[in-house]
Amino acid sequence: LQEVTASSRHYVDRLFDLDPQKVLQGVIDMKNAVIGNNKQKANLIVLGAVPRLLYLLQQETSSTELRTECAVVLGSLAMGTENNVKSLLDCHIIPALLQGLLSPDLKFIEACLRCLRTIFISPVTPEDLLYTDATVISHLMALLSRSRYTQEYICQIFSHCCKGPDHQTILFNHGAVQNIAHLLVSTSYKVQMQALKCFSVLAFENPQVSMTLVNVSVDGELLPQIFVKMLQRDKPIEMQLTSAKCLTSMCRAGAIRTDDPCIVLKTLPCLVRMCSKDRLLEERVEGAETLAYLIETDVELQRMASITDHLIVMLADYFKYPSSVSAITDIKRLDHDLKHAHELRQAAFKLYASLGANDEDIRKKIIETENMMDRIVNGLSESSIKVRLAAVRCLHSLSRSVQQLRTSFQDHAVWKPLMKVLQNAPNEILVVASSTLCNLLLEFSPSKEPILESGAIELLCSLTQSENLALRVNGIWALMNMAFQAEQKIKSDILRGLSTEQLFQLLSDSDVNVLMKTLGLLRNLLSTRPHIDHIMSTHGKQIMQAVTLILEGEHNIEVKEQTLCILANIADGTTAKELIMTNDDILQKIKYYMSHSNAKLQLAAMFCISNLIWNEEEGSQERQDKLRDMGIVDILHKLSQSSDPNLCDK
Repeated sequence: LQEVTASSRHYVDRLFDLDPQKVLQGVIDMKNAVIGNNKQKANLIVLGAVPRLLYLLQQETSSTELRTECAVVLGSLAMGTENNVKSLLDCHIIPALLQGLLSPDLKFIEACLRCLRTIFISPVTPEDLLYTDATVISHLMALLSRSRYTQEYICQIFSHCCKGPDHQTILFNHGAVQNIAHLLVSTSYKVQMQALKCFSVLAFENPQVSMTLVNVSVDGELLPQIFVKMLQRDKPIEMQLTSAKCLTSMCRAGAIRTDDPCIVLKTLPCLVRMCSKDRLLEERVEGAETLAYLIETDVELQRMASITDHLIVMLADYFKYPSSVSAITDIKRLDHDLKHAHELRQAAFKLYASLGANDEDIRKKIIETENMMDRIVNGLSESSIKVRLAAVRCLHSLSRSVQQLRTSFQDHAVWKPLMKVLQNAPNEILVVASSTLCNLLLEFSPSKEPILESGAIELLCSLTQSENLALRVNGIWALMNMAFQAEQKIKSDILRGLSTEQLFQLLSDSDVNVLMKTLGLLRNLLSTRPHIDHIMSTHGKQIMQAVTLILEGEHNIEVKEQTLCILANIADGTTAKELIMTNDDILQKIKYYMSHSNAKLQLAAMFCISNLIWNEEEGSQERQDKLRDMGIVDILHKLSQSSDPNLCDK
């Protein structure tokens, strides 16, 4: 290090000369020495050039020319490695440069902005540094009108530092939309492009910004029309992609309708074009991910995309050709693309998931694409968490198909890798994987048996104890599907796995979804007579307690109806009936719901009564007498006069 730095020391020494002219020449020589030379940059940082340059930059006595050259050298140092940027941040370069923006000299302002831009686009710089002082944003907005360079750099700073709704709101409230809109028609391509990027990050998942953009016009033309012009094939790819992202965000936020021609005839086809194998890897990734987001919730757009340019087949190339045809001659490019091939796989899985979200025919086409199921199964065990998540999403989307659950999913034993994914995955993967498992456990799915044998009950019972609401819902939902028309052993295993404490915990969960699915599970457990009698003989007391608890609580109609249906199932048991007949509290509740104002609850309560009184069953006479004494017959007379035909019949 000493040898290397010795040759660079004279650059730093000259910064301390007493003659300002020599200092200026020293900074200019330093600038020429570091351009494109990372080693030299590192040497000068080690030798302490940065604090001295910052001192000179901030000195009132320094000439404007010297201050400008200092900003240029600092900008060049920032262009080096991430470590360089860290060193600059440690010396508090950002406040010094922001202070510099208050100077009247335009050339100096531009040099400070260029350096700030370079620092802010580095991944090691925290975006929040831009927002620590509230006056900074409004000053930057004011500088937008100074020159095309201030426009380019400031827009670039904004688009890199706008991460999430808080930043979007700050920029929006400082007039970003009005100040940046006219830059879209600038004569400078770089300015246009940076302004466009600003809008794409401002509008992302932000209805407030999106709704505003729709009505903004520049030179008599509305922004969506300007974006559509930028989508045309003769425009640079980067411009086409970014304007497609703006229109996509506006459409997803509800600012543009999904059947608007600018989406159907312009944005969607443009994004499909980006998926072609002649495009560069980054373009194919961004194109597919944006398209997946555009069509995610709209079945018509899914159908349209699926028949545009053979998209489903085109995506199969994402697994085969990481490099575009034109890039194959470039060895550096080839190396880069092989390292990033996993991003293509992730994007393809995401887009397949969106395409297959609703339409059975599209799912069939996706699954029939060469080796598709094998690719998904491989994706589930990839090292990249993003690929695993996208593969699970794709599998979840396809698992909504009854046909595929019975065929492809069975042929490829998809449940095996899925169970493996569920063992110790992060929550975001667990949520989608457990939703998929819910579908694989539906009663017509042949995967149900092997999943049970591989320890699913234990796994799902543990999910119901999760802090994460979606996981609790999925755990109990999957158990509910598992219990549907299941044999008695499975039902007993579920009850044993859940434990009575956990069942009560779930029945008192604050989320109505968890409560409904738990009631659904109970209802499925208590079906077919022998099962009802068996379960009520072991867990009767607790289940009756739970039923009482819910019928007395503040719950909505659906919850109460489901609970009365559980009672009706219990009333259908041979020995289980007695648990109702000997419980006066429950009988009074059934009577109360027969006279309720809601017809659904009245019907459910009458189901309980009718299951208790079948003439051909043993003890029916005593049960009928008891109910008669309670005044049930009088209520039935009254209900037979009801204007509701269902109630009347029952």
